[in-house]
Amino acid sequence: MNPNHLKNYIARSLEPVLLQAVKEFPAVVLTGPRQSGKTTLLRRLFNNTSRYVSLEPPDVRMAAVQDPRAFLAMHTPPVIFDEVQYAPDLLPYIKEKIDARRDLCGQYLLTGSQNLLVVKQVTESLAGRAAMLRLLPLTRREIAGDAQAPLIWETDQCDQRTASCAYDSLWKNFLRGGFPELAVNPDRDTALWHASYVQTYLERDVRSLRQVGDLTLFQNFLRALAARSAQLLHLSELSRDLGVAVNTVKAWLSVLEATYQIIMLRPYFANVGKRLVKSPKVYFTDVGTLCYLAGLRDPDHAVSGPMGGPIMETAVLSEIVKTLTHRGEDPQVYFWRTSAGSEIDIVVEHGGKLTPVEVKLSATPRPTMASGIRSFRKDFEKRTTPGYVIHPGNISLPLGPDALAVPFDIL
Repeated sequence: MNPNHLKNYIARSLEPVLLQAVKEFPAVVLTGPRQSGKTTLLRRLFNNTSRYVSLEPPDVRMAAVQDPRAFLAMHTPPVIFDEVQYAPDLLPYIKEKIDARRDLCGQYLLTGSQNLLVVKQVTESLAGRAAMLRLLPLTRREIAGDAQAPLIWETDQCDQRTASCAYDSLWKNFLRGGFPELAVNPDRDTALWHASYVQTYLERDVRSLRQVGDLTLFQNFLRALAARSAQLLHLSELSRDLGVAVNTVKAWLSVLEATYQIIMLRPYFANVGKRLVKSPKVYFTDVGTLCYLAGLRDPDHAVSGPMGGPIMETAVLSEIVKTLTHRGEDPQVYFWRTSAGSEIDIVVEHGGKLTPVEVKLSATPRPTMASGIRSFRKDFEKRTTPGYVIHPGNISLPLGPDALAVPFDIL
């Protein structure tokens, strides 16, 4: 492993979960978007105990596909097989090896960038034999060196914590996003890196998952989706604007979800006797990707333009989803909106309780910002905790008995 990677390594919240999984399962499958740090994490934790094999080079891939038993005999456990989606037919033979020594944990560590393919193959071949974990781009707490910090509603000292990140630095960080390569190399050109990432992602993942004949049209689709970030997603409107069929839009959305590029936030439903909005909302997993696709290169333009609110909301949702995912959990996160206009940006379900979260672009919290939280708590009073208004400023402030305003920096 490159010594510089070790020197610049950022500790991940997933580390203790991963170490425990290796003690309990014969195989561990780590999925996530490209460049999220999967290989670096595995080699950081297991470089001294497991050999490393990348399945991306064509000759290695061919050897694995043509004679899988000989390939596995050559690469005995414990072993890391990187980018296993390139040789999915290897998985039944890995199962064969595992079944020969079912009591031996931590035999195979597998990574994959395509959830759609990898999960299907693992479900068919390694059911009950593999732990499935996901690694997304860096959280704010990981970048700050506090990887295991609780979310704001999990601590008793939320009103005593103060933000340390200046307002302008916060928006610069949003433009950069959470990919490790940008986080450990502050001199890298942000726009150039994201341009290269989108292009590489298009060439490798989209073409391998779906036949996308016109990449320019697909890039237009990405930009149109970025412009709709944090909004209700109406497929017919999107397909009409792009001049493509609704089924094509659905297929492209499934590609983006399968490769962890977007989060589809579904509405929260309960029997409260109100008509609720049923369309999902769409967010990009990485706020830096969103800013790049929206054509934003300057923090001032980002915060003052029409995308300021969606960027802030994307950053908050992404932080919550990534933090929970990196604990090995499946985040139960929704939004809530009635046809009468009451709404909550984010609803987090945990421990049988619902925590309402509102996101505001203003750094000056006011009690009126919590009106949606009060409405939500009235409808779900037996199940809700007090809510939170997340803002880009640096002060924590009670907004009545139902809500607390807190800076993004301490979410």
